[in-house]
Amino acid sequence: MLTRLPNILTFTRILAIPVLIGLLLFVQDPLGSWLAFAAYTYACVTDFFDGYLARAWHQQSAFGRFLDPIADKLLVAAVLLVLVAIQRFSGLTVLPAAVILCREILVSGLREFLAEVRVSVPVTTLAKWKTTIQMLALGFLLVGPAGPDFGPLSTTEVGIIGLWGAAVLTLVTGYDYLVAGLKHIRETDSAPASKRKPKQPRVAAQKN
Repeated sequence: MLTRLPNILTFTRILAIPVLIGLLLFVQDPLGSWLAFAAYTYACVTDFFDGYLARAWHQQSAFGRFLDPIADKLLVAAVLLVLVAIQRFSGLTVLPAAVILCREILVSGLREFLAEVRVSVPVTTLAKWKTTIQMLALGFLLVGPAGPDFGPLSTTEVGIIGLWGAAVLTLVTGYDYLVAGLKHIRETDSAPASKRKPKQPRVAAQKN
């Protein structure tokens, strides 16, 4: 399982999380923030290359399918929580962070159910935009006060604006996933009892 490079990259993305947290909490700024940003950048880069290499080298696996979304969600949740802990943002700005976390939990639950009934949930273009804006916003927030100004806005303010934008797209895409999921839930509940038995799991070609 961990002998394939795509899976190794995914696993190192998880290992980068405690490193990132430790740098933010125990290394003084500006060095701590920039090193944490470097660890975060590595995690984001591996998020692209593990899937790309798995497809290019035909090394897609059930283990990669299991581990990859977990690594993504752990990274986002850990970064948001540690940013709140060090008060990189506070007050009303905690709201978009909470929206993003709740959406991740919602989609994870829906995907788990839909996997049992062997229904795939395709990633929409809007969801890809949400992820891109979210990752960029978190990067700006990690650098925070150590970063430069962008005209009238500081690095932290750019990150906060991006976080609000990601939260808005999170609500839209989360609603789309919820509607699609509820449709299949209703169909499953209304099906004859003999057809409700979960089918045997089938390993599908996924990201890695």
